[in-house]
Amino acid sequence: MQLIKPKFWDKRHLTIQALLLYPFTFILDLRKILTIFIKSKKYTNIKTICVGNIYLGGTGKTPLVGSLAKFLKKQFKTAIIKKRYQSHLDEKRLLEKNYKVFFKKKREISLLEAIKRKFELAIFDDGLQDEIIKYDLKIVCFNSLTLAGNKLRIPAGPLRETLENLKKYDAAFITGEKKEKDFSKKIKKINPKMAIFNGEHISLNYHNYQKGNYLVFSGIGNPNNFQRILRKYNIKFKSNLIFPDHYDYSKNDIAKIKEIAKNKKLKILTTEKDYYRIPLNLRKNINYLKIELKIENLKEFKNFVIKHL
Repeated sequence: MQLIKPKFWDKRHLTIQALLLYPFTFILDLRKILTIFIKSKKYTNIKTICVGNIYLGGTGKTPLVGSLAKFLKKQFKTAIIKKRYQSHLDEKRLLEKNYKVFFKKKREISLLEAIKRKFELAIFDDGLQDEIIKYDLKIVCFNSLTLAGNKLRIPAGPLRETLENLKKYDAAFITGEKKEKDFSKKIKKINPKMAIFNGEHISLNYHNYQKGNYLVFSGIGNPNNFQRILRKYNIKFKSNLIFPDHYDYSKNDIAKIKEIAKNKKLKILTTEKDYYRIPLNLRKNINYLKIELKIENLKEFKNFVIKHL
């Protein structure tokens, strides 16, 4: 889905727009009714972890999937599963640089293929709302900048399902420097058994971009997070272009970006995800900020994950 989120989604109070759209949230209830008779299937010949969200986009799922695969591949023959969406090719390309990625139209087909090829662990990038598979471990992700937004469901707010549904999941992972103790307490009130972990995105190549001025652009779920990271590392940007999440850049798009940068005498910088959505022959003079997830209390997190497998 290519989407620029409405700003009112992240207001911490009700807005007129949210109230007008609220009646349409019950469409999600109809979807739930249609899936109520689906029986989740447990696959005993492979371990499964699902990293997903209830907030639509920009919660840091994919970096967490990569971090999990990095330390679990030492103990298990590990594969990553993503449901096939043409707009998600960028995330697939990032992950498959280091891991085997199954990318079928149905997650269950990918899982069966992983089993056939003798993989011992499958980590799902998204899929908490998929009722077909019963996962061994379910982790729901949030970003500390947005958390649950206005706490309403799509289209009145950014949530795929209500916060009450957190009782179905095993752990919450909150990414960002800002610590939200009140939100963590709210999670615990809904699900006292839920483990809560934190992490933050750090840049591995920021020192390359601390001199000069930049035009930056991004088409990600949470562009504010990219701007925050740039400021954290004192990377100066004079122009900031925002595109829809998972945006597929055309030749004309890149030509316009380069023309603006040339006219303003700026260098060009984007995210790694955006970089891999740019056609190979158009990447010249475009740089990207390489980001990695740093997990707090990593030993405790590893022990928690292993315990559930």
